[in-house]
Amino acid sequence: MSGQDLIGQRIRMTRRQRGLSQAQLAHPELSDSYVSLIESGKRTPTAAVLELLAAKLECSLTYLINGVTAEQMQDLELRLGYAGLALNNGEVAEARRRYAELLEDGSLTGLRSLLQQAEYGYALASEACGDLDEAIEVLLRLRRSSGDSMPSDQAVAIAVALTRCYRERGDLAAAVQVGEDTLLGAGRPTWNDALVELGATLLSVYDVRGDLLRARQFSMELLAAAEMLNTPRSTVAACWNAAIVAEKTGRGDEALSLVERALAVQSETGEARNLARLRVEYAILMLRTRPAEAAACRDLMLRGERELMSTSASTVDLAVVSIYLAKAELVLGNAAKAVEYARRGRDMLGERTPALLDEARLTLAHALLLQEETAEATVELLAVEESLEHSPASRKAAEGWLATATVLERLDDREEASVAAYQRALASVGL
Repeated sequence: MSGQDLIGQRIRMTRRQRGLSQAQLAHPELSDSYVSLIESGKRTPTAAVLELLAAKLECSLTYLINGVTAEQMQDLELRLGYAGLALNNGEVAEARRRYAELLEDGSLTGLRSLLQQAEYGYALASEACGDLDEAIEVLLRLRRSSGDSMPSDQAVAIAVALTRCYRERGDLAAAVQVGEDTLLGAGRPTWNDALVELGATLLSVYDVRGDLLRARQFSMELLAAAEMLNTPRSTVAACWNAAIVAEKTGRGDEALSLVERALAVQSETGEARNLARLRVEYAILMLRTRPAEAAACRDLMLRGERELMSTSASTVDLAVVSIYLAKAELVLGNAAKAVEYARRGRDMLGERTPALLDEARLTLAHALLLQEETAEATVELLAVEESLEHSPASRKAAEGWLATATVLERLDDREEASVAAYQRALASVGL
């Protein structure tokens, strides 16, 4: 039912409650036939006519347009504001509860804009709580129901969140499809900040999928778009994700330079969560390219973790920090601390993020072996092997098998398993 139909229904219902006929409501400014057309949804009243009818019916204009009184509207907007504040402050479970209450009590029925805002907020809160399946379901429903009525930037924001959730769940084909359908389909849109952000998210999927040739080409396109726009948002998004690709393709110094540029811009203009995530990413890249500076990397990650915990950071964000803190401690020779961090990262994750969970388990197994806790390390390695058995052949799977083989080499009784893991790594890339 359209908004026009709903307005007509409210006018008819309120008129009848007041005991008025259409002629009485219309006289003397309007004709009763015009009122009839409005009530049946066949005419759209102007703002002036709506104000006139609201005065005659002794109700608020807000009620005729939205189906709620001005006081109810204020209360709904306040509740939405509190939910958003909880999300931004990192109280993700509280935010999810507040958004769920708004969606469940039916108070947003007929308030299309506020309903979309609540659904989107609920999806982000669900993602931050680690419930990727629920987040994806809501985002897909929101995408289908909104059609062309949603503002362009909001539609792109939904595509960004959906691409990100599919990526974290390991459904890379779906993640690529969402991103490419928006960016690279027929009638390709002109670059703007929102689309560069979507492009950066798509770039991260190419990276995870192991499509580094496509990733490098697309990263150059994104950097050119950001240079043309010359805005903080596009610069941070493009440089951040292009840096990851640069590091993966052996250009470590270029990667650090790109992140430093993004970090400088984000420090001046960006919001807290992305600043913290970017600080963590910088520490991770430093650890990979300059392992001799592992202590500084660890301290930077700890700072980023503290900042993340005061924002709407997801459990995935926090798990990544724990995993790389464990890796930093391994480089520094602190096996006990590495075990502590790796266990924490593993326990934050579920089967919905298999690749990251495998990385946490491999890191934990490595640390456990250094402490000669062979039995527990073997349990973690077997879990990784089982997970990889169900992974499709890809560069990412090859990396997983290779890392598994490297750790298996440390076990005296798993030589055959180590050789098999190396063979699976080769098979995953068609060799």
